[in-house]
Order: sequence, then structure tokens, then C-alpha cells
Amino acid sequence: MNEVGVSTQKRVTVLVPSMLRGDCDGASRIDLDVDQPATLSDLLAALADRHPRLERRVRDEQGGLRRYVNVYVDGEESRRRDGLATPLRDGSEVHIVPSVAGG
Repeated sequence: MNEVGVSTQKRVTVLVPSMLRGDCDGASRIDLDVDQPATLSDLLAALADRHPRLERRVRDEQGGLRRYVNVYVDGEESRRRDGLATPLRDGSEVHIVPSVAGG
């Protein structure tokens, strides 16, 4: 909270698909508090602190999104918005969707 009693953090929910739950202690959803203003990059940094194995599945060595992982912010694919700079609002839902190959 700041000096006038207003929270300086946002609560964001990350929805985790079943194939990645082993990297975050089986959680299907993770609620994280991030400082305002918050971006997808800020959220992924907070996620890395809490679940480093999951973060390595989502981001590459340079910190970018892995090309086979799609991340949706409030239902819209982040690459179609501002990528890692996509802003988050209080109550945003972020859905991680890895590509599934098959034949």
C-alpha cells in the first residue's frame, strides 16, 4: 500500500494446462501479485521466482516467449498485442498454451 492506503499491486491469475502442471507443483491456476503498472514480462518474472521450472518451459534463454508457447492475456494472444510488454489489469487472466504436435 502507498501512503494514502491504495494498493500498488495487481492480482493476476495464471491458468496452467495439464501438460505443464508438473512444473508448478500440480497447480491448475496460480494467483500472483505484481506491482503496478504490470506487464506480461513482470508477471513471468514473478512466476519464475515461484516456479522456475515452469518459467523455463515458457521463456527461452533470452527471456522471450518460446515459439511453441502461446500466452493469452484476457483471451487475446499476447503476440497480437504488445508481446511481453502487454499490460495487465487487476484481475487479468493469463493462459499458457503450449503447442501440441502430432500426426
